[in-house]
Amino acid sequence: MHVFKFKSSIWKSPLRHHLIARGKARMENPASNILENVQDYYGKVLQSSNDLKTQACVTPGKAVNKFVLGAISEVHPEVSARYYGCGLVIPPHVASAKVLDMGSGSGRDCFALSKLVGASGEVVGIDMTPEQINVANQYIEYHTKKFNYAQSNVKFVQGYLENLSGAGLQSNYFDLIVSNCVVNLSPDKKSVLSEAFNVLKPGGELYFSDVYTDTELSDEVRKDEVLWGECISGALHWKGLHSLAKEIGFSKPYLVSCSPINIDREDFKDILGNARFCSVTYRLFKLPSDYKKFGGGQLIYNGEIPGHEDSFLFDYRTNLKTEAPACVSSDVMTVLQSCRYKDEFDFDPGVKEVCCAKAPEEEDPFEVIKSKEDKGEKVEAACCGPKSGCC
Repeated sequence: MHVFKFKSSIWKSPLRHHLIARGKARMENPASNILENVQDYYGKVLQSSNDLKTQACVTPGKAVNKFVLGAISEVHPEVSARYYGCGLVIPPHVASAKVLDMGSGSGRDCFALSKLVGASGEVVGIDMTPEQINVANQYIEYHTKKFNYAQSNVKFVQGYLENLSGAGLQSNYFDLIVSNCVVNLSPDKKSVLSEAFNVLKPGGELYFSDVYTDTELSDEVRKDEVLWGECISGALHWKGLHSLAKEIGFSKPYLVSCSPINIDREDFKDILGNARFCSVTYRLFKLPSDYKKFGGGQLIYNGEIPGHEDSFLFDYRTNLKTEAPACVSSDVMTVLQSCRYKDEFDFDPGVKEVCCAKAPEEEDPFEVIKSKEDKGEKVEAACCGPKSGCC
């Protein structure tokens, strides 16, 4: 397993002193100051992903299909160098979709999505950091020409995830929202998820990676500005996401993938104690208000989504093979018949076998990781830095 190492000279550099000088203890700050400090960290302190001090905000080393990898490879190197994220957040079947990237940073995922949605699609990136928005805007014309589009299909908006409508984003507009290791940076996660729900179309999907913990973090951890900026101090307890999703009106969170985050610095370990962290990719859906609840049953995937010709991974439990009857739970059946994936399945394959598929309401990602390890499966840590060539 690759372990991301940090030079002590970086930690002793003016970067830390700059952050300490920015303000008082985290718990004494209002939410606006937390956002200001995060803005400063990602706009002024971090100049590239090499400046990160933990593994939380770096992409896990996992396989990427050639279709998506091709799009990512066409993104300008300067944009990729300013990229921070804890998972790949490009789901299948995005052609012609309207997509919002919450916390778009330098625009790497936006430009890759610009290629994938095609000229008839639309991609909007929102970020609160002026420096990151400036980097992204510099390369709009570059990618428009590279993708051979008559006009750009991507734009960037400076604004706050807690107030998407205030940034001019329309209600019930987007087919898909993606977000990469950003929700944890907000002091008001309920507002972030509520705003996402508002701008999604009925049947829309929120597909995002973020950092979660297995415990309620102490005040000391919450106060640490560097660990907050590194996506650790603001991590939500994994059960908290399930509670918020239900309260806001989303479907239950479906766990797509998860990776452990290894904290290797001794000074960070002293602050964090026994708290564990992991990077998890979830998908949540905004079901239509008049959706029909289906029972569990069988379906067949048609294999027509580019890059997913052999199978369609809905969540880590549900990998649907092309042209093979598969049994799914009531919840999965309901979601698939209510969202953009519905035309990719035959929901009445004529198979008469009894279907007993049932999924638990909540799944502990730390137990999922442990179960995989107990079975001898390889579980990559979220430690893949920009030089290791994962994606």
